[in-house]
Amino acid sequence: MQKQTCVGACLVCWGWESQLLETGFLGIFLSPLWTLSRLPKHTPTSQIVLWGFRWLIFRIMLGAGLIKVRGDKCWLDLTCMDFHYETQPVPNPIAYYLHRSPWWFHRFETLSNHFVELLVPFFLFLGRRMRILHGVLQILFQVILIISGNLSFLNWLTIVPSLACFDDAALGFLFPSGPQGLKKQVLEMQREDTQRVQPKPRDRGCLVRQVVNISLGILVAWLSVPVVINLLSSRQIMNTSFNPLRIVNTYGAFGSVTKERTEVILQGTVSPNASAPDAVWEDYEFKCKPGDPWRQPCLISPYHYRLDWLMWFAAFQTYEQNEWILHLAGKLLAGDAEALALLAVNPFEGRTPPRWIRGEHYRYKFSLPGGQHATQGKWWIRKRIGPYFPPLRLEDLKEYFKTREWPLPEPPSRHTH
Repeated sequence: MQKQTCVGACLVCWGWESQLLETGFLGIFLSPLWTLSRLPKHTPTSQIVLWGFRWLIFRIMLGAGLIKVRGDKCWLDLTCMDFHYETQPVPNPIAYYLHRSPWWFHRFETLSNHFVELLVPFFLFLGRRMRILHGVLQILFQVILIISGNLSFLNWLTIVPSLACFDDAALGFLFPSGPQGLKKQVLEMQREDTQRVQPKPRDRGCLVRQVVNISLGILVAWLSVPVVINLLSSRQIMNTSFNPLRIVNTYGAFGSVTKERTEVILQGTVSPNASAPDAVWEDYEFKCKPGDPWRQPCLISPYHYRLDWLMWFAAFQTYEQNEWILHLAGKLLAGDAEALALLAVNPFEGRTPPRWIRGEHYRYKFSLPGGQHATQGKWWIRKRIGPYFPPLRLEDLKEYFKTREWPLPEPPSRHTH
């Protein structure tokens, strides 16, 4: 959909991509450079690599906690969760009910968030038991986030570095314990290691691997200096990197929480005159974002509908800040199959594409479970704010597309009815 101009969307997606890149980079060092057959039988994972993953989860969580208390006063007065479930990017059905939780429960949620993000990360440095507790709490925290919101694959990805908090003994219960079971094999390997008096001479593969791991530790430590300075700064930057390779980054999520939900609803009409009182405007429906008030919120995690997320950002900005939305409008006016595949409902399916497209701006609120609107089957209550962008024809966008060097979609042929 061409280059995005929405800064917020770019920052969020940058954070996911960088976290994936950094996790994958560290994952390379979990495997030896030589094949397993060229290594001694017992080749444990390097402590440097394990601490690389622990350092990653430390930065992810502490960065998120600090950006919150520095970014929005609702995290300090403990009211952010009063709004979060309703205004998060793509709410799910569970969020609908959690939004109506008692006020004290929302305060407890916010305090728990601060505990997990601001205090629990330091458990990593307090010994084995506290490290295991850190891993348990972080995984539990991510599972709760997965259940309560469609935050894409972010929570699943964050679980990965948390696994470095556990050792073989802590994870032994997950494996079969029979005579030939993996658990027994691991215990036998550990027993042999403790009984070995003379260390075996290292071959070239082990020495090279050790040099590589030490080099990795030095590199991560060096690249972490500006990251630590940023974490300590009162002007902390969210989701950014200080090196071109993006190997060691600074993270942060939900530094501010929107207090009301607005949505952009795209509508089309086949009427020759968009201003005619009898013009019938029909709504396009996206795959997951709120639209039809009667449609139940969806559950998609860990899947990610990028366009739905971008529409969330566009709703609290202007179309001038999100030029891509007019590009999308042009595609819909042309009946472009690839663009329509990103949507759930095309009201002009099997018909001539619309002559006009417009964007309408609405304010959305969850209906009250058991209330009047909910008994009518409505999950949302919406109220029109005004136009988001005016009615447009494909020919109206010709110059707009030309100045941005976008190819103008092929106009559909019109048939006389």
